[in-house]
Amino acid sequence: MADLGFWAIAADDPGHLALIEADGRETSAGELLAMANQLARAMQGMGLQKGDVVAALLPNRREMVALNLAATQIGLYLTPINYHLTGPEVAYIIDNSEAKVFVADERYADIARKALEELSIDAASLFAVGNVEGFRRFDELKDASSDPPENRIAGATMHYTSGTTGKPKGVRRALADVDPDTAFGMASLLLSLFGIQPKEGHVHLVPAPLYHTAAMTFGGNSLHMGHTVVLMDKWSAEETLRLADRYRCTTTHMVPTMFHRMLALPDETKQKYDMSAWTHVIHAAAPCPVEIKQRMLEWWGPVIYEYYAATEGGGTLVTPEEWVKKPGTVGKPWPISEVKIFDDEGNELPPNEVGTVWMSMGDQRFEYHRDKEKTEQTWRDKFFTVGDAGYIDEDGYLFLVDRKSDMIISGGVNIYPAEIESVFLTHPKVGDVAVFGIPHADWGEEVKAVVEPGSGIAPGPELADELMAFASERLAKYKLPKSIDFVPELPRDPNGKLYKRKLRDPYWEGRERAI
Repeated sequence: MADLGFWAIAADDPGHLALIEADGRETSAGELLAMANQLARAMQGMGLQKGDVVAALLPNRREMVALNLAATQIGLYLTPINYHLTGPEVAYIIDNSEAKVFVADERYADIARKALEELSIDAASLFAVGNVEGFRRFDELKDASSDPPENRIAGATMHYTSGTTGKPKGVRRALADVDPDTAFGMASLLLSLFGIQPKEGHVHLVPAPLYHTAAMTFGGNSLHMGHTVVLMDKWSAEETLRLADRYRCTTTHMVPTMFHRMLALPDETKQKYDMSAWTHVIHAAAPCPVEIKQRMLEWWGPVIYEYYAATEGGGTLVTPEEWVKKPGTVGKPWPISEVKIFDDEGNELPPNEVGTVWMSMGDQRFEYHRDKEKTEQTWRDKFFTVGDAGYIDEDGYLFLVDRKSDMIISGGVNIYPAEIESVFLTHPKVGDVAVFGIPHADWGEEVKAVVEPGSGIAPGPELADELMAFASERLAKYKLPKSIDFVPELPRDPNGKLYKRKLRDPYWEGRERAI
């Protein structure tokens, strides 16, 4: 792995352009390496040991990247925290992770201070990028020397699941006694599954917050392959196109919501930007409506790759060529993975039967930090599940139908919201949509749709009638929403994850769902 691993690459070619931030600031590999080494040496000087945790409430900026490169070369866990959480929610993660250092950005000062009201953490362990009352300046977390730290050993990130149900859980993997260049050089080969090779002039765009596993993983692995990484601070459809054109971006990781919103741009806006540099546009995180992906392939060409995985692991992969032959699939297992479909009794199901998706990555295991019960529920022998429902066809391709917890049971019939949402998303007047079950006295549940109208579209009964007529031509009657509500904006995080619970829970207050 001599030609892989950021630290070795940067030492060999310090002038290589490693990072471009949203404001255009450029950081060379040598500069980023020096910062990472200073941070690592300082944390060692504070007494942090292998397995300790550093928590970060930071936006997409070089300090977050450097902190990751620092922690993961001295055996620490970095826990990036979602900056859209409230103070108490941030406090829960810091406390649960047992973080020894907490770094926050001044734009989240209010959240950070409110989190501290519920914590007993040494003030000497608090650092801020910018000014946050009660926090030391970030530069105080840097050693005077930028030489490599002593006792280098691979650390890891410990991301917390999004907490769409219950408290967020830290996904923790045991640390091996491996030097970081070898460990992360090997890890970066995940990109080679998609056909992405080291160096070769690649430029990777990070459009989502680095607190998300995929954004950090794909951005980090790109650095470890010697690619230039471009960070977006806040996602927008046109800014994505502008940056991709400006920096001739070749690779990125997106989610289907981003596709939908870029496709909704006026044609004259889309035509302003040259998208021909893309070689690998990788997406995951949610089922992608077939028509949406077909339109992306028509626009950008055969560069759209899809995979199925989770913070916990993975997974499957489908190339553009395979997907055209099997529209809707999320692919076949990675070389190191197995995927099986089991029913609720633990029986493996035959092809084309819907059940719960279980995955295995050989001997790789994880645990939910300080939650033995949740960990045990997630594992079955060498297989784990995150609760998705799907089936494997006769050729071994996995198809997802929905999150099992989102499934609607109406009159004893299983209804999958993702299928209904896919239909609504193809209507030009729909900006976004969420479908879920609400209580019904006779059927148990009925189908409810909540629609965010497209830009400039007025909500109201006429739009509801138009959408229902559109859906009735494409869905069986029992799948049709019984009512449609309109909202200005659905509750999604910047990476596209929909917090459906916020929409659904008020209808179920005082009641218990079957799922």
